[in-house]
Amino acid sequence: MAIYHFDASVISRSKGRSATAASAYRAAERVRDARTGEVHDYTRKHGVEHTEILAPVHAPDWARDRSSLWNAVEDVERRRDAQVAREVRVALPSELTTAQNADLVRAFVQEQFVDRGMIADIALHAPGREGDQRNHHAHIMLTTREIGPEGFGAKNRDWNAKELLVDWRSSWAEHVNDTLERCHVHERVDHRTLEAQREEALERAYAAERNGDARAHVAEMSRAVELDRPPLPDVGARGWSMMRRGIATPAADRWQEIRQIGIQVREIAQEFRSRAAEWLERAIGMHERTVAVGASERNREPQSALERLQAAREGRAAADAPQTALERLQAARDSRNRDTGADVLRNEERAGVELQQQDAEREQAVEKERQRVLEQKRVAEREGPSHSR
Repeated sequence: MAIYHFDASVISRSKGRSATAASAYRAAERVRDARTGEVHDYTRKHGVEHTEILAPVHAPDWARDRSSLWNAVEDVERRRDAQVAREVRVALPSELTTAQNADLVRAFVQEQFVDRGMIADIALHAPGREGDQRNHHAHIMLTTREIGPEGFGAKNRDWNAKELLVDWRSSWAEHVNDTLERCHVHERVDHRTLEAQREEALERAYAAERNGDARAHVAEMSRAVELDRPPLPDVGARGWSMMRRGIATPAADRWQEIRQIGIQVREIAQEFRSRAAEWLERAIGMHERTVAVGASERNREPQSALERLQAAREGRAAADAPQTALERLQAARDSRNRDTGADVLRNEERAGVELQQQDAEREQAVEKERQRVLEQKRVAEREGPSHSR
Protein backbone atom coordinates (compact mmCIF):
# COMPACT_ATOMS: atom_id res chain seq x y z
CA MET A 1 0.00 0.00 0.00
CA ALA A 2 1.12 3.59 -0.56
CA ILE A 3 2.65 5.12 2.55
CA TYR A 4 3.26 8.73 3.51
CA HIS A 5 6.70 9.87 4.57
CA PHE A 6 8.16 13.36 4.37
CA ASP A 7 11.08 14.67 6.38
CA ALA A 8 13.34 17.66 5.96
CA SER A 9 16.82 18.07 7.43
CA VAL A 10 19.86 20.27 7.04
CA ILE A 11 23.29 19.22 5.77
CA SER A 12 25.74 21.07 8.01
CA ARG A 13 29.52 21.23 8.29
CA SER A 14 29.18 21.22 12.08
CA LYS A 15 28.19 17.55 11.79
CA GLY A 16 31.08 16.68 9.52
CA ARG A 17 29.02 16.64 6.34
CA SER A 18 29.44 18.29 2.96
CA ALA A 19 27.17 18.99 0.01
CA THR A 20 29.61 17.38 -2.43
CA ALA A 21 29.72 14.08 -0.53
CA ALA A 22 25.94 13.98 -0.03
CA SER A 23 25.22 14.65 -3.70
CA ALA A 24 27.74 12.06 -4.89
CA TYR A 25 26.26 9.40 -2.62
CA ARG A 26 22.64 10.08 -3.54
CA ALA A 27 23.32 10.18 -7.28
CA ALA A 28 25.87 7.30 -7.23
CA GLU A 29 28.46 9.49 -8.97
CA ARG A 30 32.06 10.67 -8.55
CA VAL A 31 32.41 14.24 -7.25
CA ARG A 32 35.68 15.91 -6.28
CA ASP A 33 35.47 18.54 -3.53
CA ALA A 34 37.57 21.45 -4.77
CA ARG A 35 37.69 22.99 -1.30
CA THR A 36 39.17 19.96 0.49
CA GLY A 37 40.57 18.00 -2.45
CA GLU A 38 38.67 14.92 -1.30
CA VAL A 39 37.14 12.65 -3.96
CA HIS A 40 33.73 11.15 -3.23
CA ASP A 41 33.30 8.14 -5.51
CA TYR A 42 30.05 6.20 -5.21
CA THR A 43 29.83 4.97 -8.79
CA ARG A 44 29.64 1.36 -7.55
CA LYS A 45 26.52 2.07 -5.50
CA HIS A 46 23.37 0.23 -6.62
CA GLY A 47 19.69 1.13 -6.46
CA VAL A 48 19.69 4.66 -7.96
CA GLU A 49 16.88 4.63 -10.52
CA HIS A 50 16.75 8.25 -11.69
CA THR A 51 18.61 11.55 -11.17
CA GLU A 52 18.13 15.08 -12.46
CA ILE A 53 18.71 18.71 -11.49
CA LEU A 54 16.00 21.36 -11.71
CA ALA A 55 16.95 25.04 -11.56
CA PRO A 56 15.19 28.40 -12.11
CA VAL A 57 15.28 29.62 -15.69
CA HIS A 58 17.60 32.52 -14.80
CA ALA A 59 20.22 30.23 -13.19
CA PRO A 60 23.58 29.88 -15.00
CA ASP A 61 24.23 26.73 -17.04
CA TRP A 62 26.82 25.34 -14.61
CA ALA A 63 24.07 25.11 -11.95
CA ARG A 64 22.72 22.08 -13.82
CA ASP A 65 25.96 20.15 -13.47
CA ARG A 66 26.16 18.23 -10.19
CA SER A 67 29.86 18.69 -9.47
CA SER A 68 29.90 22.36 -10.44
CA LEU A 69 26.73 23.10 -8.50
CA TRP A 70 27.73 21.69 -5.14
CA ASN A 71 31.34 22.86 -5.36
CA ALA A 72 29.96 26.38 -5.91
CA VAL A 73 27.77 25.91 -2.82
CA GLU A 74 30.75 24.79 -0.73
CA ASP A 75 32.87 27.67 -2.05
CA VAL A 76 30.35 30.39 -1.16
CA GLU A 77 29.97 29.18 2.42
CA ARG A 78 32.77 30.49 4.67
CA ARG A 79 31.69 29.44 8.16
CA ARG A 80 32.98 26.23 9.73
CA ASP A 81 29.46 25.39 10.91
CA ALA A 82 27.72 26.51 7.72
CA GLN A 83 24.49 24.90 6.62
CA VAL A 84 25.37 24.04 3.05
CA ALA A 85 22.11 22.46 1.87
CA ARG A 86 18.67 21.30 2.86
CA GLU A 87 17.51 17.76 2.15
CA VAL A 88 13.95 16.50 1.76
CA ARG A 89 13.29 12.76 1.76
CA VAL A 90 9.91 11.42 0.59
CA ALA A 91 8.43 7.94 0.25
CA LEU A 92 7.28 7.04 -3.26
CA PRO A 93 4.22 4.89 -4.02
CA SER A 94 5.38 1.37 -4.81
CA GLU A 95 2.31 0.99 -7.03
CA LEU A 96 3.79 3.43 -9.58
CA THR A 97 6.52 2.89 -12.17
CA THR A 98 9.86 4.68 -12.01
CA ALA A 99 8.76 7.03 -14.79
CA GLN A 100 5.50 7.85 -12.99
CA ASN A 101 7.33 8.50 -9.73
CA ALA A 102 9.85 10.70 -11.53
CA ASP A 103 7.00 12.77 -12.99
CA LEU A 104 5.42 12.98 -9.52
CA VAL A 105 8.60 14.23 -7.84
CA ARG A 106 9.41 16.59 -10.70
CA ALA A 107 6.02 18.32 -10.54
CA PHE A 108 6.19 18.68 -6.76
CA VAL A 109 9.76 19.99 -6.75
CA GLN A 110 9.09 22.49 -9.54
CA GLU A 111 6.03 23.90 -7.78
CA GLN A 112 7.26 24.01 -4.19
CA PHE A 113 11.02 24.60 -4.51
CA VAL A 114 12.25 25.69 -7.94
CA ASP A 115 9.48 28.24 -8.48
CA ARG A 116 10.57 29.79 -5.15
CA GLY A 117 14.14 30.19 -6.44
CA MET A 118 15.90 27.04 -5.18
CA ILE A 119 17.94 24.56 -7.17
CA ALA A 120 16.94 20.94 -6.60
CA ASP A 121 19.10 17.85 -7.07
CA ILE A 122 16.78 14.81 -7.30
CA ALA A 123 17.66 11.13 -6.87
CA LEU A 124 15.12 8.29 -6.89
CA HIS A 125 16.21 5.21 -4.95
CA ALA A 126 14.94 1.64 -5.10
CA PRO A 127 14.41 -0.36 -1.89
CA GLY A 128 17.50 -1.82 -0.25
CA ARG A 129 18.29 -5.47 -0.84
CA GLU A 130 17.51 -6.49 2.75
CA GLY A 131 14.83 -3.93 3.63
CA ASP A 132 11.15 -3.46 2.87
CA GLN A 133 10.76 -3.94 -0.89
CA ARG A 134 8.04 -1.30 -0.97
CA ASN A 135 10.48 1.35 0.31
CA HIS A 136 10.87 3.35 -2.89
CA HIS A 137 11.95 6.86 -1.98
CA ALA A 138 13.48 10.06 -3.30
CA HIS A 139 16.20 12.35 -1.96
CA ILE A 140 15.87 16.04 -2.87
CA MET A 141 18.86 18.24 -2.09
CA LEU A 142 18.07 21.97 -2.09
CA THR A 143 20.21 25.09 -2.14
CA THR A 144 19.74 27.62 0.66
CA ARG A 145 20.81 30.78 -1.21
CA GLU A 146 19.22 32.86 -3.93
CA ILE A 147 20.64 32.20 -7.39
CA GLY A 148 21.14 34.77 -10.16
CA PRO A 149 22.82 34.82 -13.57
CA GLU A 150 26.16 35.57 -11.88
CA GLY A 151 25.88 32.93 -9.16
CA PHE A 152 24.73 32.63 -5.55
CA GLY A 153 23.64 35.59 -3.49
CA ALA A 154 22.28 35.90 0.04
CA LYS A 155 20.55 33.17 1.99
CA ASN A 156 16.78 33.27 1.94
CA ARG A 157 15.61 32.94 5.57
CA ASP A 158 11.97 32.74 4.47
CA TRP A 159 12.66 29.19 3.29
CA ASN A 160 13.22 28.20 6.95
CA ALA A 161 9.70 29.11 8.09
CA LYS A 162 7.79 26.36 9.89
CA GLU A 163 4.62 27.36 8.05
CA LEU A 164 6.37 26.63 4.76
CA LEU A 165 7.37 23.18 5.99
CA VAL A 166 3.76 22.43 6.91
CA ASP A 167 2.70 23.55 3.44
CA TRP A 168 5.31 21.28 1.84
CA ARG A 169 4.04 18.30 3.80
CA SER A 170 0.40 18.77 2.79
CA SER A 171 1.36 19.61 -0.79
CA TRP A 172 3.32 16.37 -1.14
CA ALA A 173 0.27 14.37 0.00
CA GLU A 174 -1.89 16.20 -2.56
CA HIS A 175 0.59 15.52 -5.37
CA VAL A 176 0.81 11.83 -4.44
CA ASN A 177 -2.97 11.38 -4.28
CA ASP A 178 -3.54 13.25 -7.54
CA THR A 179 -0.97 11.02 -9.25
CA LEU A 180 -2.45 7.83 -7.78
CA GLU A 181 -5.91 8.84 -8.97
CA ARG A 182 -4.63 9.72 -12.42
CA CYS A 183 -2.88 6.33 -12.63
CA HIS A 184 -6.06 4.53 -11.48
CA VAL A 185 -4.58 3.37 -8.17
CA HIS A 186 -7.10 3.11 -5.32
CA GLU A 187 -4.64 3.80 -2.46
CA ARG A 188 -4.30 7.26 -0.90
CA VAL A 189 -1.91 8.88 1.60
CA ASP A 190 -2.49 11.33 4.45
CA HIS A 191 0.03 13.81 5.86
CA ARG A 192 -1.74 14.20 9.20
CA THR A 193 -0.72 12.45 12.42
CA LEU A 194 -1.94 8.89 13.04
CA GLU A 195 -3.99 10.14 15.99
CA ALA A 196 -5.82 12.73 13.88
CA GLN A 197 -6.54 10.18 11.16
CA ARG A 198 -7.83 7.67 13.71
CA GLU A 199 -10.20 10.19 15.29
CA GLU A 200 -11.62 11.01 11.87
CA ALA A 201 -12.08 7.30 11.07
CA LEU A 202 -13.97 6.77 14.33
CA GLU A 203 -16.23 9.76 13.66
CA ARG A 204 -17.03 8.41 10.20
CA ALA A 205 -17.67 4.93 11.64
CA TYR A 206 -20.16 6.29 14.17
CA ALA A 207 -21.87 8.38 11.49
CA ALA A 208 -22.18 5.34 9.23
CA GLU A 209 -23.65 3.33 12.12
CA ARG A 210 -26.28 6.03 12.75
CA ASN A 211 -27.16 6.04 9.04
CA GLY A 212 -27.48 2.26 8.93
CA ASP A 213 -24.56 1.85 6.48
CA ALA A 214 -23.00 -1.38 7.77
CA ARG A 215 -20.34 -1.62 5.06
CA ALA A 216 -19.01 1.89 5.68
CA HIS A 217 -19.11 1.28 9.44
CA VAL A 218 -16.95 -1.85 9.12
CA ALA A 219 -14.51 -0.16 6.72
CA GLU A 220 -13.97 2.88 8.95
CA MET A 221 -13.66 0.78 12.12
CA SER A 222 -11.01 -1.42 10.51
CA ARG A 223 -9.16 1.72 9.41
CA ALA A 224 -9.31 3.06 12.98
CA VAL A 225 -7.87 -0.22 14.26
CA GLU A 226 -5.01 -0.05 11.75
CA LEU A 227 -4.20 3.54 12.75
CA ASP A 228 -4.07 2.68 16.46
CA ARG A 229 -0.27 2.39 16.57
CA PRO A 230 2.67 4.61 17.53
CA PRO A 231 4.49 6.46 14.72
CA LEU A 232 7.92 5.29 13.65
CA PRO A 233 10.67 7.34 15.34
CA ASP A 234 13.28 9.25 13.38
CA VAL A 235 16.71 7.64 13.72
CA GLY A 236 18.64 10.18 11.63
CA ALA A 237 21.06 9.71 8.75
CA ARG A 238 23.79 8.20 10.92
CA GLY A 239 21.31 5.86 12.55
CA TRP A 240 20.19 4.58 9.15
CA SER A 241 23.80 4.09 8.09
CA MET A 242 24.51 2.01 11.21
CA MET A 243 21.28 0.02 10.79
CA ARG A 244 22.24 -0.91 7.22
CA ARG A 245 25.53 -2.25 8.55
CA GLY A 246 23.82 -4.27 11.26
CA ILE A 247 25.15 -2.12 14.11
CA ALA A 248 22.73 -2.07 17.04
CA THR A 249 21.89 1.25 18.67
CA PRO A 250 19.12 2.22 21.13
CA ALA A 251 17.44 4.30 18.40
CA ALA A 252 17.62 1.41 15.92
CA ASP A 253 16.25 -1.05 18.47
CA ARG A 254 13.36 1.31 19.24
CA TRP A 255 12.64 1.75 15.54
CA GLN A 256 12.54 -2.03 15.01
CA GLU A 257 10.25 -2.44 18.03
CA ILE A 258 7.80 0.19 16.77
CA ARG A 259 7.93 -1.30 13.28
CA GLN A 260 6.97 -4.74 14.63
CA ILE A 261 4.08 -3.20 16.55
CA GLY A 262 2.87 -1.58 13.34
CA ILE A 263 3.05 -4.91 11.48
CA GLN A 264 1.06 -6.66 14.22
CA VAL A 265 -1.56 -3.91 14.27
CA ARG A 266 -2.00 -4.16 10.49
CA GLU A 267 -2.42 -7.94 10.79
CA ILE A 268 -5.07 -7.45 13.48
CA ALA A 269 -6.85 -4.87 11.34
CA GLN A 270 -6.79 -7.22 8.35
CA GLU A 271 -8.22 -10.06 10.44
CA PHE A 272 -10.93 -7.75 11.78
CA ARG A 273 -11.72 -6.58 8.26
CA SER A 274 -11.97 -10.14 6.92
CA ARG A 275 -14.15 -11.44 9.74
CA ALA A 276 -16.38 -8.38 9.67
CA ALA A 277 -16.80 -8.76 5.91
CA GLU A 278 -17.81 -12.42 6.31
CA TRP A 279 -20.31 -11.55 9.02
CA LEU A 280 -21.70 -8.69 6.95
CA GLU A 281 -22.18 -10.91 3.89
CA ARG A 282 -24.04 -13.49 5.97
CA ALA A 283 -26.23 -10.82 7.56
CA ILE A 284 -27.04 -9.21 4.20
CA GLY A 285 -27.76 -12.63 2.68
CA MET A 286 -30.20 -13.51 5.47
CA HIS A 287 -31.91 -10.12 5.10
CA GLU A 288 -32.26 -10.51 1.33
CA ARG A 289 -33.74 -14.01 1.71
CA THR A 290 -36.19 -12.71 4.30
CA VAL A 291 -37.22 -9.86 2.02
CA ALA A 292 -37.64 -12.28 -0.92
CA VAL A 293 -39.85 -14.62 1.11
CA GLY A 294 -41.91 -11.69 2.33
CA ALA A 295 -42.34 -10.41 -1.21
CA SER A 296 -43.48 -13.82 -2.48
CA GLU A 297 -46.00 -14.07 0.33
CA ARG A 298 -47.31 -10.60 -0.47
CA ASN A 299 -47.64 -11.43 -4.17
CA ARG A 300 -49.52 -14.72 -3.57
CA GLU A 301 -53.28 -14.45 -4.02
CA PRO A 302 -55.19 -14.78 -0.71
CA GLN A 303 -56.84 -18.20 -0.40
CA SER A 304 -58.29 -18.58 3.09
CA ALA A 305 -60.88 -16.41 4.76
CA LEU A 306 -58.28 -14.85 7.04
CA GLU A 307 -56.02 -14.03 4.12
CA ARG A 308 -58.83 -12.40 2.24
CA LEU A 309 -59.71 -10.47 5.34
CA GLN A 310 -56.12 -9.21 5.50
CA ALA A 311 -56.29 -8.28 1.82
CA ALA A 312 -59.37 -6.28 2.57
CA ARG A 313 -57.54 -4.46 5.34
CA GLU A 314 -54.73 -3.56 2.92
CA GLY A 315 -57.12 -2.01 0.45
CA ARG A 316 -57.65 -4.78 -2.08
CA ALA A 317 -61.45 -4.52 -2.00
CA ALA A 318 -63.23 -2.75 -4.83
CA ALA A 319 -63.32 1.01 -4.73
CA ASP A 320 -67.00 1.21 -5.65
CA ALA A 321 -69.83 1.92 -3.18
CA PRO A 322 -69.74 -0.64 -0.34
CA GLN A 323 -72.11 -3.57 -0.93
CA THR A 324 -70.63 -6.66 0.70
CA ALA A 325 -69.29 -7.13 4.23
CA LEU A 326 -65.70 -6.74 2.95
CA GLU A 327 -66.53 -3.52 1.18
CA ARG A 328 -68.33 -2.18 4.26
CA LEU A 329 -65.27 -3.08 6.34
CA GLN A 330 -62.96 -1.15 4.02
CA ALA A 331 -65.36 1.78 3.87
CA ALA A 332 -65.53 1.82 7.66
CA ARG A 333 -61.76 2.03 7.91
CA ASP A 334 -61.50 4.75 5.24
CA SER A 335 -64.30 6.93 6.58
CA ARG A 336 -63.68 9.35 9.43
CA ASN A 337 -67.19 10.85 9.71
CA ARG A 338 -69.66 8.05 9.11
CA ASP A 339 -68.30 4.91 10.86
CA THR A 340 -67.09 4.56 14.42
CA GLY A 341 -64.90 1.94 16.06
CA ALA A 342 -67.96 -0.16 16.82
CA ASP A 343 -68.93 -0.11 13.12
CA VAL A 344 -65.48 -1.37 12.21
CA LEU A 345 -65.73 -4.26 14.66
CA ARG A 346 -69.23 -5.22 13.47
CA ASN A 347 -68.22 -5.13 9.81
CA GLU A 348 -65.08 -7.10 10.61
CA GLU A 349 -67.18 -9.80 12.32
CA ARG A 350 -69.66 -9.93 9.44
CA ALA A 351 -66.84 -10.21 6.94
CA GLY A 352 -65.36 -13.10 8.89
CA VAL A 353 -68.64 -14.99 9.00
CA GLU A 354 -69.33 -14.36 5.33
CA LEU A 355 -65.89 -15.52 4.28
CA GLN A 356 -66.12 -18.67 6.37
CA GLN A 357 -69.44 -19.52 4.75
CA GLN A 358 -67.90 -18.95 1.32
CA ASP A 359 -64.97 -21.23 2.20
CA ALA A 360 -67.34 -23.95 3.42
CA GLU A 361 -69.35 -23.74 0.19
CA ARG A 362 -66.17 -23.88 -1.90
CA GLU A 363 -64.92 -26.89 -0.03
CA GLN A 364 -68.26 -28.68 -0.50
CA ALA A 365 -68.14 -27.95 -4.22
CA VAL A 366 -64.58 -29.26 -4.46
CA GLU A 367 -65.55 -32.45 -2.60
CA LYS A 368 -68.54 -33.01 -4.89
CA GLU A 369 -66.32 -32.58 -7.94
CA ARG A 370 -63.79 -35.02 -6.52
CA GLN A 371 -66.52 -37.62 -5.85
CA ARG A 372 -67.85 -37.18 -9.40
CA VAL A 373 -64.41 -37.76 -10.90
CA LEU A 374 -63.88 -40.88 -8.78
CA GLU A 375 -67.26 -42.27 -9.83
CA GLN A 376 -66.44 -41.73 -13.49
CA LYS A 377 -63.16 -43.51 -13.00
CA ARG A 378 -64.84 -46.51 -11.35
CA VAL A 379 -67.39 -46.74 -14.17
CA ALA A 380 -64.63 -46.65 -16.76
CA GLU A 381 -62.78 -49.46 -15.00
CA ARG A 382 -65.92 -51.64 -14.88
CA GLU A 383 -66.72 -51.07 -18.56
CA GLY A 384 -63.18 -51.52 -19.79
CA PRO A 385 -63.00 -55.39 -19.85
CA SER A 386 -66.43 -55.82 -21.41
CA HIS A 387 -65.45 -53.52 -24.28
CA SER A 388 -62.23 -55.49 -24.78
CA ARG A 389 -64.24 -58.79 -25.24
